[in-house]
Amino acid sequence: MEQTYQYVWILPFVPLPVPMLIGVGLLLFPTATKTLHRMWAFPSILLLSIVMIFSTNLSIQQINSSSIYQYVWSWTLDNDFSLEFGCLIDPLTSIMSMLITTVGIMVLIYSDNYMAHDQGYLRFFAYMSFFSTSMLGLVTSSNLIQIYIFWELVGMCSYLLIGFWFTRPPAANACQKAFVTNRVGDFGLLLGILGFYWITGSFEFQDLFEILNNLIYNNEVNFLFVNLCAALLFAGAVAKSAQFPLHVWLPDAMEGPTPISALIHAATMVAAGIFLVARLLPLFIVIPYIMNLISLIGIITLLLGATLALAQKDIKRGLAYSTMSQLGYIMFALGMGSYRSALFHLITHAYSKALLFLGSGSVIHSMETLVGYSPDKSQNIVLMGGLTKHVPITKTSFLLGTLSLCGIPPLACFWSKDEILNDSWLYSPIFAIIAWATAGLTAFYMFRIYLLTFEGHLNVYFQNYSGAKNTSFYSISLWGKGCSKRINKNFRLLRMNNNESSSYFSKKTYPENVRKKGGRRPFINILHFDYQKPFSYPYESDNTMLVSLTILALFTFFVGSLGIPFNQKGTDFDILTKWLAPSINLLHQKSTNSVGWYEFFNDAIFSVSIAYFGIFLASFLYKPIYSSFKNFDLINSFVKLGPKRKCWDEIINALHDWSYNRAYIDSFYTISFSSGIRELAQLMHFFDRRIIDGITNGVGVMSFFVGEGIKYVGGGRISSYLFLYFSCVSIFLLFYYFHPFFRF
Repeated sequence: MEQTYQYVWILPFVPLPVPMLIGVGLLLFPTATKTLHRMWAFPSILLLSIVMIFSTNLSIQQINSSSIYQYVWSWTLDNDFSLEFGCLIDPLTSIMSMLITTVGIMVLIYSDNYMAHDQGYLRFFAYMSFFSTSMLGLVTSSNLIQIYIFWELVGMCSYLLIGFWFTRPPAANACQKAFVTNRVGDFGLLLGILGFYWITGSFEFQDLFEILNNLIYNNEVNFLFVNLCAALLFAGAVAKSAQFPLHVWLPDAMEGPTPISALIHAATMVAAGIFLVARLLPLFIVIPYIMNLISLIGIITLLLGATLALAQKDIKRGLAYSTMSQLGYIMFALGMGSYRSALFHLITHAYSKALLFLGSGSVIHSMETLVGYSPDKSQNIVLMGGLTKHVPITKTSFLLGTLSLCGIPPLACFWSKDEILNDSWLYSPIFAIIAWATAGLTAFYMFRIYLLTFEGHLNVYFQNYSGAKNTSFYSISLWGKGCSKRINKNFRLLRMNNNESSSYFSKKTYPENVRKKGGRRPFINILHFDYQKPFSYPYESDNTMLVSLTILALFTFFVGSLGIPFNQKGTDFDILTKWLAPSINLLHQKSTNSVGWYEFFNDAIFSVSIAYFGIFLASFLYKPIYSSFKNFDLINSFVKLGPKRKCWDEIINALHDWSYNRAYIDSFYTISFSSGIRELAQLMHFFDRRIIDGITNGVGVMSFFVGEGIKYVGGGRISSYLFLYFSCVSIFLLFYYFHPFFRF
């Protein structure tokens, strides 16, 4: 086993040959490489599978032996400075390696079909393999400098993958926004690393923790400076994990391909910030102010992400804000010091959210066959509905992911989220109330996405706007007239008559020969600028995509068993507690699960009840089109007519505007930073052109005129020179004699 650990450092570089060979092939044999582009999926999956096997072996050894192994070698040797590179194998490393490899393999299998007809197929797999190398190098790093190197490589891969379709302006803008926002956090991370090196003289984690603990214990360090450096380190995690206030890049990052969203924006890259905080938790835990800051940022993020997801129409943006909210739960748990529950939720959320993103990609893939490639239509849940009978496997897997994220037993996220909610009461009752209320919001917006996408009927036709009134779609009408007007600028939505068939298309509309076997009825008719184009029914994705969904669904169903206490007699704990025992001991926390089954389920009743209430409310409002107007009217009937009814409408509209406009944070950043920086640049440009250059040019112009005047004085005659000389001397003498200033 010792020999196995010595060669673990090779694992991050196992996927690296794929991008290298693709680059060499495109350089030397471009035609053959592009012709055989589908073959590159196999080595990508094979090499990452090898890493997964070794990661699984390391995880089993971690569970059985409960040991931490570190292998380092010196990169530079000097009397005053030493830098070492190496790998650190502990429970956190093995957990992250398992997540990266298992989710990565599922995404690669899924992407082979999803990206099959894309011109950038080779480039996609090259980026993905290089990202896997960077992420594996990050989680196995043994010091801060090594983490920072791979941290920047992960950011570079994220930039390339978000802007994969760089010819589309939204994708190009999104990758630039992600790059700039992450640079803010990365600059703080670099300053924090240098600050702690100045304090401790070491980049190694173990040395850093021990030296800082001794300095704080002996009161030999400036505590204000330590807090500043720790906050700067945390700033890097805030940007990478999309925590408030550096979360604005994550929703726009959905402009990249959906497999990218599943891998780096749900399971791995956004978890890098969580990994950094978990890795540095022995350092943060001795600084109470930073722990309070971490928990505060986490609680703000989980509530903000949930409220912003309420009115999103883009299916991927809704899931992105859900990711932001769930990462807030994990960050909140780390701020409370609940190391076990935080990593448990990291595991369960990764598989559940990867399943949801890949499920949304399957839906988008089906919708693109109907409306063509248009994110405004193929990703808009308002334009979906009734997909259950056409994509049953996608629907089932998406439902499992939705129920898991809502916290419904016995699915994965129920076990982990419930631990965080129970621990929150011991930390702060106010934060606990916010966390529990957000659990209800999570159930509401997730089932809203599910119901609008798969349930109900597509009882609308799209026509050019004719100025008709009362034509708003049911999911829009819930939020008042303001949003309906925005929709009606582009097209008018008409409901079917009540006497028509409840199926997609009434028999009166389409003749019998169209509805016969072999004939394909249009799924929707789009009439835009007097142009009508029929489309066929949506269909289920190919088997390679469905295999990934099925395996991730199994993970979502069974991965929660890692934290279930199968036996609490004596010293037997659940698998996760045994797995995390070395890290928990390093944090000087109890490694036992003291909560019994009765107490656990007694606490779970309340959280599950809140989740079911959110599901019921979403079902009550969004399930079928034909009853949504009645339900909305029923809700309004509880509020009396008059000023209270007007107040109710204003609250609903304000909530919608808050959510749909992203809490106005992006607008605030645009005004305060983008516009402010432009105005400052214009002011500095004016100062440079008019003042600095004006003084320099003015001196030159004055010198020119003075020279032009002086050249006419010299005529070459000595008598003129003597006359001028004696005249100046006489004037000076007269001035000297008569002026009182020169008299002593």
